[in-house]
Amino acid sequence: MRTALFVAITAIAAAAGCAREPEDTAMNDNAPAADAPAAPPAATPPTAPAAGDLPPTTTMDDSAMTATATLRSAEGQDIGGTITFTSRDGEIHASGQVTGLPADSEHGFHVHENGDCSAPDFSSAGGHFNPTDVAHGGPEEQPHHVGDMGNISADGEGMAEVDAELEGATLGTGEPTDIVGKAVVVHEKADDLDSQPSGDAGGRWACGVIEQGGEADMRTM
Repeated sequence: MRTALFVAITAIAAAAGCAREPEDTAMNDNAPAADAPAAPPAATPPTAPAAGDLPPTTTMDDSAMTATATLRSAEGQDIGGTITFTSRDGEIHASGQVTGLPADSEHGFHVHENGDCSAPDFSSAGGHFNPTDVAHGGPEEQPHHVGDMGNISADGEGMAEVDAELEGATLGTGEPTDIVGKAVVVHEKADDLDSQPSGDAGGRWACGVIEQGGEADMRTM
């Protein structure tokens, strides 16, 4: 009798264990899945430079219109030189050298209205280039002629360095202010920058016609 009862209890316990296995399995099936590893952040693309920004080492090509005047000397003088006129950024710059002047002297230096140096005294060059019809004056004063460049100063060897600006002038444009086809004149005396109509600069010792000389390449960093 006891043996039969023990067998019956064992069978019931085994059946109960079998009945719980599906529940445990179901609980395991419903367990949350492990989190997937996060994806690495996307690389940020390089930012393009803003329009107009250039690296400091970029080389840009620019060009400047130029014209030149080769000086010829009046009789009894031995003056020479070449003056270069450069137009860039709306400004006209005159540069060059004048040789054969008296040592340590000053001389009026102007653009004249006619590109004609044929007369022995260079009177054929006419008066100062003055397309705006104003009074004569120094290049840093107002008013002054477009052709007023003031004075050049010779050193002890009789050489003068030219470094002047022509306010209001143009180069190769065909406008009334265009200095191409005009003349450069070196005067006997210094321009007093006041006397009318030409600064009481005396005779004309050298003259050169301004002729357009093409384009000069210029580079900036």
